[in-house]
Order: sequence, then C-alpha cells, then structure tokens
Amino acid sequence: MTFAEILGYVAAATVALSMMLKDPARLRALNGVGALLFVTYGLLIGSRPVVLLNAFIAIADFYYLRQILLARRAPAPP
Repeated sequence: MTFAEILGYVAAATVALSMMLKDPARLRALNGVGALLFVTYGLLIGSRPVVLLNAFIAIADFYYLRQILLARRAPAPP
C-alpha cells in the first residue's frame, strides 16, 4: 500500500467521523481537516477534480466554522 493510498483512507475516515458529530463547529473543523487531507491526496495522485472539490469544501467548512465561532462569542442581545 502506497503513502497516497494510506492518506486517502485516513482522509475518508476523517470525513466519515466528522459526519457522526453533533456539534456543528466540531463537524466543520474535522470535515475541513478531512477535505485538506483529500486535497493532499488529490495532489499526490494527480487528480484535479479531487483537489478542486475538496479545496472548495475546505474553504466552505472553515468559513462556516468561523461564522459559528464568531456567533458564539457575540454578546447576547438585551
């Protein structure tokens, strides 16, 4: 088994595990990490569609994670 294959399995397991989480912030964080692992996997195997899709997913995950965390820090309205 090559390093790229192992990385692909780790990425898949990370994304699958993220879907089991109930906390949206943790789900987004772990899914974003999995997407970044898939970007690396896609680069290693030379698959542009894998890289592009997972780069988009990672950007979306981290954008929404930021929104969630900022909303948690915002003071409650009076």
